[in-house]
Amino acid sequence: MTTAVAASPPPAAEAAASPARILVFDSGLGGLTVFAEIRRLWAEADYLYAADDAVFPYGGLSEADLVARVMTLMETLVLRHRPQAVVIACHTASTLVLPPLRGRWPGIPFVGTVPAIKPAAAASRSKRISVLGTPGTVARDYTRNLVRSFAADCDVALVGAPRLAALAEAAMRGEPVRDDDILSEIAPAFVDAGGRRTDAVVLACTHYPLLLDAFERLAPWPVTYIDPAPAIARRLESVLADLGLAPQDHADGGRATALFTSARRPGRALREALEHRGFAEIATL
Repeated sequence: MTTAVAASPPPAAEAAASPARILVFDSGLGGLTVFAEIRRLWAEADYLYAADDAVFPYGGLSEADLVARVMTLMETLVLRHRPQAVVIACHTASTLVLPPLRGRWPGIPFVGTVPAIKPAAAASRSKRISVLGTPGTVARDYTRNLVRSFAADCDVALVGAPRLAALAEAAMRGEPVRDDDILSEIAPAFVDAGGRRTDAVVLACTHYPLLLDAFERLAPWPVTYIDPAPAIARRLESVLADLGLAPQDHADGGRATALFTSARRPGRALREALEHRGFAEIATL
């Protein structure tokens, strides 16, 4: 990949003359849950959804390799597409890459994905909550610091589900996914001890809301699932407002392109799912 020079924000005249350009980045298809919430607020922006499916899942990379991978891809994406804002719709990546990304491109706002521990603790009546994420996300000091800061009054189970993101990917691609496999991944998030049951589960991977219907059907008892996507969308809305952009400014926009880093061609089920979400074009990097 070529090395790009740092991108600077577009002139005000350019920003006013065209729809907002927003890049949503994830290791795979999970960021589609974030994209859907963003597009609900900003239907007329021009979107690029970039999925680094060539190396999915990111949990298989060392921290150094993950940072290097995202930085290299972002060089190409920023140079080619000149986004006005970037959403890192991946908890695993957000815990590591946001500082180097912001340092490399200070003129572009980067919005990350944070485990929604604070709202889960506030919503819980039993004060027993679970953080359901990838093994890498729940093991990081970043996540544990959030627990100490915002859920000190709760019993918190940190549950690293090694296969759940891949199961969500498979379901999106139309591949068969067994209920037993989903249940075995989510079961440790349901704790019944000392007369108190888990009543709030943080979905600390953007893939997991893709399986929310199955979670609700298979769970041993009802809980509140905390999806970070609406909060991310609101944060991006605030960031774009700071740039002087408003949703109603460009009613003629709205193009959405899905970009994959692998040469794997989306099958029929995934193509239909992407078309249903408004993607007019599917391409490879």
